[in-house]
Amino acid sequence: MTSAPQDPMDDIDRAILNLIQSDFPITERPFRSIARDIQQTEKEVIRRVARLKELGIIRRIGGNFVPEKLGFVSTLCAAKVPKDQVDAFAQAVNRYPGVTHNYLRDNPYNVWFTFIAPTMEEIADHLQKISQKTGVAEIINLPATRVFKIRAHFDL
Repeated sequence: MTSAPQDPMDDIDRAILNLIQSDFPITERPFRSIARDIQQTEKEVIRRVARLKELGIIRRIGGNFVPEKLGFVSTLCAAKVPKDQVDAFAQAVNRYPGVTHNYLRDNPYNVWFTFIAPTMEEIADHLQKISQKTGVAEIINLPATRVFKIRAHFDL
C-alpha cells in the first residue's frame, strides 16, 4: 500500500503565502511586518520563505506591472510545437526578457506564453527570430483588445 504524499506546508507557511501573494508589505523590513501579523519572528519568516522557494512552491517574489501604463504592449502567444521539441522551444522563448511565463496546454497549440515589449513590432520581430531559431513555424500572436483584470488570490 502506498501512502499519500506528505504536504510540505503547515498552517504558518499557508499564512505567509496568504499574506505575500497579493499584499506584500512595502516597508523597509517587509518580513518583519509579515512576522508581526502571524506572531512569528522575522528570521523564521525569512527561513520559511526561502524553504518554500527551494521547494518550488514560491516561484518568485516581485511586482506585477500594467505594461500599458509603463508605455509597453503585451500579448499572449501560442505555438504548435512537436512534443520532442517543447523543452528546447521553451528555452528559446525564455531567453527573451519580455517573456513573463509560458506553459503547456493540451491542444494542438500546446505552448503558450506572454510577451511584453515597447512595441508590437518588436514582439513580431522576436517571434520571427524564435521561429527561425527553433524551426517552429506556427506561432500565433493574440494581443488583447480589452483587458479584464481579476485579482487572483488563492486562500490557502
